[in-house]
Amino acid sequence: MGLTPDRLARAGAELADEIGFDQVSASALARRFDVQVASLYAHVRGAHDLRSRIAQVALDEMADRAAEAVAGRAGRDALVALATAYRDYAREHPGRYAASQYRVDPGSPAVDAGRRHSELTRAVLRGYHLDEPAQTDAIRLLGSVFNGYIGLELGGSFAHSSPASDESWPRILDALDLLLRSWTTS
Repeated sequence: MGLTPDRLARAGAELADEIGFDQVSASALARRFDVQVASLYAHVRGAHDLRSRIAQVALDEMADRAAEAVAGRAGRDALVALATAYRDYAREHPGRYAASQYRVDPGSPAVDAGRRHSELTRAVLRGYHLDEPAQTDAIRLLGSVFNGYIGLELGGSFAHSSPASDESWPRILDALDLLLRSWTTS
């Protein structure tokens, strides 16, 4: 079969997009490879290890996409590129996006993958000239707004009202840009 931890994580990520991250299990993954569940445990230590590896795949993919999107941009352009990269990834890969929110153990390679997102956001914020602790506060704000909006949108929360979500998104990003440009550090 050629099973490896990486191959299982990637297949788990694909499965998450198909059936939802919460539905991914060792037995579902074993069925995909037509092997016994016990065969998987030679490569992963259990369900938590498998989910952490799927989270790492998602976080790495999102960081790669976001880094490419913000390259050469600054200020509002970088902010919009970052936010749009996350939103597009979530729309294309809802299960992987859910996996990116999975709580992993300290020391897990997924922690380093998650740290890349913080560093990307910090790079975007350099265009706004924020000092600490305002920069950390802004990273948390942006993460909250992006994840909250995207999660609500994926869940269908904005599907039954006007204006359309696609019309609200740029207004929200404009408001964030204005807030970041006028943020005072004291």
